[in-house]
Amino acid sequence: MHRSLSIKSGRGSGSSADKGPSKHRFTMASLRGIQQPDLSKKLFKLIKTENHAIGAVETAGRERATIAAQLSEWGEATNDDAVSEISDKLGVLMAEIAEQEDIYAQNLEDSRGVLKQIRNTESSVQPSRDHKAKISDEIQKLKYKEPQSTKIVQLEQELVRAEAQSLVAEAQLTNITRQKLKEAYDLHFAATIERAEKQLILAKQARRLINVLDDTPIVPGDVHPTFDGNDAVRQILNDAEDELRSWQPTAEPIHSQSGVLNSGMPGTTTTQGQGLEIQQSPQQYQIAGAEESNVAHTVSDPAASEVGTSEVAPHAVSDEQSNASAAIAAA
Repeated sequence: MHRSLSIKSGRGSGSSADKGPSKHRFTMASLRGIQQPDLSKKLFKLIKTENHAIGAVETAGRERATIAAQLSEWGEATNDDAVSEISDKLGVLMAEIAEQEDIYAQNLEDSRGVLKQIRNTESSVQPSRDHKAKISDEIQKLKYKEPQSTKIVQLEQELVRAEAQSLVAEAQLTNITRQKLKEAYDLHFAATIERAEKQLILAKQARRLINVLDDTPIVPGDVHPTFDGNDAVRQILNDAEDELRSWQPTAEPIHSQSGVLNSGMPGTTTTQGQGLEIQQSPQQYQIAGAEESNVAHTVSDPAASEVGTSEVAPHAVSDEQSNASAAIAAA
């Protein structure tokens, strides 16, 4: 459990209850949220709310650690050896339960970081959508005001290029969204299971500890027998530590086919994290046109992409509008 067998011995050196404030401090995130593209605003809000929830978990953990220390202090002040010993060791187990809250918060932060990759990809796709919509609007305006304008042909060719680029960006967005959603909530719920199972271990041992205390009533003038449960108390703490050390995750793994194309081509490697199995290989989306005109875009595997990047390779588009239109139709 990586802590002493008594809270009393660590009071002078500062406990976890005396640690500084949470690392999640106020930032300019609320102001940045106003500037978020429409496509990523909802997920931005979710990620921000999750940050507040993580801060609440950390705060709860610190409060629990404070309660554990206060329980030990109170027990010592009773001048009852049995109550003092039991309350002190209960404080040890309660402090470990509080430590699990901190670990849980760290794992939730990892899950939140994965969601940010979806948000950043959404932000990178928004300009592509806006550009395509802007060109379409310009074409409609020109057709209404100047139906014979030669600029209409140029804009239509530009629209074809924008649509080709948008096809790849949208494909990458849906791939990353699905993969990272599974990955994020795999981490989230694996952390929830770990916290629950470890706290269950500690709670069961704490109940064993309570049973060591003799609560047989005495009449005035009598005294309780000398407390002789020190060995039993120490064994309970040792059992709790052994169980925590031997704990292994038992959650069913979350499978992912993110490295497999629709044609069934397998990925080149398989990695496994917190139960999430990810097959990785570069994916190529080909938009074929006429014999001499192709619009080709290469999208790197979402699992290998950096946070906030949208990797779209340069594309080649024919000067002839018919060939470019055929490329989109073929896609």
